[in-house]
Amino acid sequence: MPTAELHTVDLHGEELCYSFSHIPGEGPPHPPLVLVHGSGGNHLHWPPQLRRLPGGPVYALDMPGHGCSGGRPRPSIAAYREVVREFAQALDLPPFVLAGHSMGGAIALDFALHHPERLRGMGLVGTGARLRVAPAILEGLLTDFQATTELITDWALAPSVDPKMRAAVLERMRETPASVIHNDFAACDAFDVMGRLAEIHTPALIVCGTEDRLTPPKYSQYLHQHLPDSRLVLVPQAGHMVMLEQPQAVTQAFQRFLDELAASGG
Repeated sequence: MPTAELHTVDLHGEELCYSFSHIPGEGPPHPPLVLVHGSGGNHLHWPPQLRRLPGGPVYALDMPGHGCSGGRPRPSIAAYREVVREFAQALDLPPFVLAGHSMGGAIALDFALHHPERLRGMGLVGTGARLRVAPAILEGLLTDFQATTELITDWALAPSVDPKMRAAVLERMRETPASVIHNDFAACDAFDVMGRLAEIHTPALIVCGTEDRLTPPKYSQYLHQHLPDSRLVLVPQAGHMVMLEQPQAVTQAFQRFLDELAASGG
């Protein structure tokens, strides 16, 4: 499989890192797909199949202070939203599909509320209109990082997941400073657009694992019920990290959604 190359772009003195792939497809070209990771994550939280999806350009971002990006993490979902806007402006992207996991999904929803003209669609993966975070996580990240990252990993994955994947997810999380992860979870905890979903008319793909314990399926069902133009895909035998646990199912869902957008031309 062809690789997704790493690039950087300067955003007001900060180097933002992202992977890029553009593999021709068989049908009408897809709009650009921009992938945004969740709390404490990086672009590798998206499976290779999705980062290298044929049919159009795919960008997977490392948000500021995450992965190989410089700068500091942002204090709010709104501030992260503006990073995405600045990225799209710097690359002169046409209207694109913004897909986010967990915190990234909150960023996508907020972006659709403030910059709908920049979007062709949204991908909302393991997320919700409100993202309250358990005090045990917020407090524990600052007082007992090792035990709390164990706890988060247990909640983030389906019980049946391969132990090797669990170990890899835990190791990757521990590569991110506790302060960065705590910052992201605090931003999620303050996020709430439950009363504004009817304002969002951007076509949305909603994906959730049936065994997600951090953002349970009821969160995605609420989004589906209140977003005027949405389709819901529940993925069996998958938890919060649904895109890593069941990459083929998630990639196929995105393929269908992007094909639909490309065919509509709207």
